Amino acid sequence: MTPPPARRRRTGATGAAPAHNLPKRGTVRRAQAITTYGVGSLIAVDHESFVVSGLDKAEDSWDVHEAPKIHERRLARLLAVDYFRLPPASDDNSKDGLRVRRFPLMHSCPQCNELQRHRDFNPPAGRSVCGTCEVELVPSRFVVACEAGHLDEFPYWQWVHRSTDRGAAALGQCGGKLKLRTSGHTSSLRSILVSCTCGKAPEVSMEGSFRRTALKDLGLRCRGARPWLGTSVPAEECGLPLRTLQRGSSAVWQPVLKSALSIPPWSDSRTDPLAEHWEALRQYDRREHVEIYLKGVFKGECPVPLDEVMVLLDAEREEDPDGAEAPTFDHRYRALRNKEYERLVAGNDESEHSRDEQFICETPLGDQRVLGPLGVTGPMLVKKLREVRALKAFTRLADPDSTTDSKEMPLAGSPLRWLPAMEVRGEGVFLRLDEKQLGTWEKAAAVAGRIERMRSAHQRVLEQRAGDPSRVVPSPATPRMVLLHTLAHILINEWSLEAGYPAAALRERLYATDDMAGVLVYTATSDSAGSLGGLVAQGEPELLDRTVRSAVRRAEWCSSDPLCMETEASGAGGTNLAACHACVMLPETSCEHNNILLDRALLVGTPDDPQVGFFANSLGR
Repeated sequence: MTPPPARRRRTGATGAAPAHNLPKRGTVRRAQAITTYGVGSLIAVDHESFVVSGLDKAEDSWDVHEAPKIHERRLARLLAVDYFRLPPASDDNSKDGLRVRRFPLMHSCPQCNELQRHRDFNPPAGRSVCGTCEVELVPSRFVVACEAGHLDEFPYWQWVHRSTDRGAAALGQCGGKLKLRTSGHTSSLRSILVSCTCGKAPEVSMEGSFRRTALKDLGLRCRGARPWLGTSVPAEECGLPLRTLQRGSSAVWQPVLKSALSIPPWSDSRTDPLAEHWEALRQYDRREHVEIYLKGVFKGECPVPLDEVMVLLDAEREEDPDGAEAPTFDHRYRALRNKEYERLVAGNDESEHSRDEQFICETPLGDQRVLGPLGVTGPMLVKKLREVRALKAFTRLADPDSTTDSKEMPLAGSPLRWLPAMEVRGEGVFLRLDEKQLGTWEKAAAVAGRIERMRSAHQRVLEQRAGDPSRVVPSPATPRMVLLHTLAHILINEWSLEAGYPAAALRERLYATDDMAGVLVYTATSDSAGSLGGLVAQGEPELLDRTVRSAVRRAEWCSSDPLCMETEASGAGGTNLAACHACVMLPETSCEHNNILLDRALLVGTPDDPQVGFFANSLGR
């Protein structure tokens, strides 16, 4: 698919050619460089197809000399980098830009039907046309990938000759040339026909090539190809089964995004000059040693007062894991969320800070007791927030939220000191559920039964995708998690009507563990919706009470009822219950869990058992 027209500053996608004089192939928005067209993804520009290059220090990698740095210490520490950078944005005078490489290399000519590598057509410089027929070449519609993240050409020669030899095609052992044509009888794979002029193999269709075991049955395994890193980086040893994919399929590339809110004491932008020195500073325990180091680095007076530096060092050491055993990435990410939750509960008044403060969270002025009958407590007005979203890695053939670290493909062939990220600012409303009322509701047998059905279905999906059962991530489905998740969705739908934001401009951030029961709905978007101030006003208790009641009553009915409410399973792999696009599902960009683990019956109850709903009593049922 072709990228949409760019708005504002754009990221230039340029082909791999001599440095500083690269042809511009197309434009994408900066945010798309980490969400849609990141490292290792395929991008279609006009009639051509490319793979976005990696971040290695090479001539044809990303050029980010002009891209601003982003600092977010807590997220950088989690991802083991020093800082982040915005994706490059180019204009006519800029050298910045994404680098891309042509992929797939196999092309076909719609006139002479030859199927071969792009360069073998002898196209004129800068054009993608058949040197003989002078018609535009068509990139291969099919690629192959494995669950480890590797990407390769579809093995047409082996498919036609039913051969296991991956080198025979390159050596031209059969003496023939491949041809590709469409019969026109149907629009299915059966009408796409591949043949070889050697005459030793019959013409075959592409039907059956998408079966999970189609290439495995031919004895073909993954060769560990990483075309986004170029030919200078050797292939990895792999050997996993290969899957055939459409070039434009969403399964070809999924980003692994990690984000963090800037919270005190790290939310004051004055600390940015120290961003690349924290690891060195942590070696010193005594104040005088820290002072000597800073004077040596800054050749004089440090831009951050020494007292503030010591406070920051103490805050960072507080987040260090206890015990000798190294924590997993998931444990450290949960710890990051815990600190956010603590700060959202505690607040951060605007009057006590300077204009550089990037996190303002205040208690509303109204009487919060009106929310008591709903089981809602502790609303906070997040008047100012900053979120950094970084592209950590990418996956193929799987959901980014359901893969283990071993399935993630890094953005470069060598360790990096930085990662691409977006910095977005906005506002939001934070609320919690009453722990006493929530604890009573969670213990109900009917609630546990519904959650167990979703958890079991989700766990099966995770096991099927993980490959190695010993490394399966446990399903996060718990009563409070599904309840908070569904509540966030109906609030986003309600506030999209009340506050003037489109639903796609609002996001959820869930805090759902044994000691947390909160949800943050916020505007953190880089598009034209911006931060209008209309959402934070919705957090005043009287208005929030009306909003929650209206949202819950709206969730009582769905245009797909009774099918939606009474279904035994819905969604991908049966990971939802009473949830569909007509009631609680949201745009994918707004949801942390890709629209799974949702059940509005946990909000409003069912016709047979109204008390299964957390808000059933407040609705008078």
